[in-house]
Amino acid sequence: MKYQIGKTGRVVVARLEDGEDIIKNIIDMAKKETIRSAVFYLIGGIRYGKIVVGPEKEELPPIPVWREIRESTEVLGIGTIFWQGDEPKVHFHGAFGKRDVVKVGCLREVSETFLILEAIIIEIEGIHAQRKFDPSSGLTLLEL
Repeated sequence: MKYQIGKTGRVVVARLEDGEDIIKNIIDMAKKETIRSAVFYLIGGIRYGKIVVGPEKEELPPIPVWREIRESTEVLGIGTIFWQGDEPKVHFHGAFGKRDVVKVGCLREVSETFLILEAIIIEIEGIHAQRKFDPSSGLTLLEL
């Protein structure tokens, strides 16, 4: 295990409006505010999104299993922001549920807020971490 110790920096409370792209807005805010390392929480509604619910098999590189959210759905989850080169990269895992159907997965690509989504972003100062492409897994992974 590798680790670093940092401290809490700025805390951002954001409200995403109906129809706004969730991942894009988090990335845009991280760029605008130059937030290089952070943890964030999301709670609210999502109308559309693509999530990865695991690999097909436990092998490298993993073949993702995709699921789509196609209607208003509750979301609750946690993510991180670390940069890859000149761009912030978001990694978010959440629980997505409607009625008796709940999916847990990694939100990727395009996503759309339903009604309102609250984001609490907690900046981490003193951490020198970044995302780098790992050829063996085919994923962009955290490097400390």
